[in-house]
Amino acid sequence: MRLDKLLANSGFGTRKEVKKLLKTGVVKVDGKVVKDAKVHVEPVEQEVTVLDDVVEYREFIYLMMHKPPGFLSATEDHRQETVVDILQEEDKIFEPFPVGRLDKDTEGFLLLTNDGQLAHQLLSPKKHVPKTYYAKIDGEVTEADIAAFREGVTLDDGYETLPAELKILSAGPQSEIEVTIVEGKFHQVKRMFQAVGKTVTYLKRLSMGPLELDPDLELGEYRELTDEELELLKENR
Repeated sequence: MRLDKLLANSGFGTRKEVKKLLKTGVVKVDGKVVKDAKVHVEPVEQEVTVLDDVVEYREFIYLMMHKPPGFLSATEDHRQETVVDILQEEDKIFEPFPVGRLDKDTEGFLLLTNDGQLAHQLLSPKKHVPKTYYAKIDGEVTEADIAAFREGVTLDDGYETLPAELKILSAGPQSEIEVTIVEGKFHQVKRMFQAVGKTVTYLKRLSMGPLELDPDLELGEYRELTDEELELLKENR
């Protein structure tokens, strides 16, 4: 790993700030002063110090975001803002990416990490990781819809969904529901309701796997996972 990236990931500022730090001669690799940002180091095998303090290397970052509407679940887009644009520079340095997608107009729980193995486990169709959503529906959601979701519905492209758990919070011309699915097809919740003749007007993801959206996170805010939350995620691999 490049020395400037290692120092940036370890909290010593942006790459630009790290380059200035290196020029001052306070950074050593295995006891020798190094001023070149491009030097590659083995973080686990070599000792890197700043002002003689050993740098504790950190490889991964795990972030819980309350995704706001209007942002793409992507790492970059030339025309529209993405969830990564919300992040502070010290977190962007780790190059995290969203685990799965939330539609542009959907809000709620979104996990971002640079741990590709964990992301793969969470997104694997074989794992059937549950995701729970709260939604407002144009149309009256009925017991028949609950039964249909329990069986699995046929989407507009002919795909048969796996069973989903639908809970009615309030029913009427405008209904409120919670639904738990174990897949991540494109626009899946919206298309499932289309399949039973209804329209989703508001959608918010409440949880993914064992993790629930922190109620203290406002729209557009994020925080690192706690050790307990990370342990829960890894236990569910």
